[in-house]
Amino acid sequence: MRIDILTLFDEMCDRVFSESILGRAQKKGVLTVKCHQIRDYTTNRQNQVDDYPYGGGQGMILNAQPVADCFRAVCEEVGCRPHLIYMSPQGKTLTQQRALELSKMDNLCVLCGHYEGIDERIIDAFVDEQISIGDYVLTGGELPALVLVDCISRMVPGVLSEDACFEDESHFSGLLEYPQYTRPAVWEGREVPDVLLTGHHANIQKWRHEQSLLRTAKHRPDMLERYDLTAKDRAFLEQNAEKDETAAESDEN
Repeated sequence: MRIDILTLFDEMCDRVFSESILGRAQKKGVLTVKCHQIRDYTTNRQNQVDDYPYGGGQGMILNAQPVADCFRAVCEEVGCRPHLIYMSPQGKTLTQQRALELSKMDNLCVLCGHYEGIDERIIDAFVDEQISIGDYVLTGGELPALVLVDCISRMVPGVLSEDACFEDESHFSGLLEYPQYTRPAVWEGREVPDVLLTGHHANIQKWRHEQSLLRTAKHRPDMLERYDLTAKDRAFLEQNAEKDETAAESDEN
């Protein structure tokens, strides 16, 4: 998979993509992430990439020309037109499901906005979709782009050692991830749950699933509304809710 980033801060992005898992994936050849400096495509002496908005208003707007020429250069280099994503607070919120869908594409291009945004004509002419990483505003699109690329890349075959590395994680299955523990078995009086020490795979899997249900019910009940609960799942959650009510009544008394 190849991902191209259109940015004013290419060195910042390059540093992140060259480290850790993404860096190793690129060395193995299963992933290519390349950053392109939008400023290199300006046509004025000052290399100015922004200007005041028509109609007045605060801040500056990223010019259409350098962004368009930068994207066209990427298309020529790649040999096709990549799917172009603009990181924007107006976009649809990133989900694990959308990241999984994007990870199956061969070529992606991510546009990082800056200042007060970009000329709307770029969005109309080139952008295939807009994505947000949350309902808040940042100073630029670089941090959201880093989040998006990291989220997508780890599901590209060969980036992680096994698919199970991401299939067991929060959100992938529709539930939050179960609690995780490592050595020692007892730390400052706190013990690892006995079932994890038994080596009984089926019981461990059952415990992990139940813990995922409990965590999701506690922290993200909205996710349970979309999850396909089995009859056993519902019975387990109802039984646990009754235990919590009984414990709460005992504490009051």
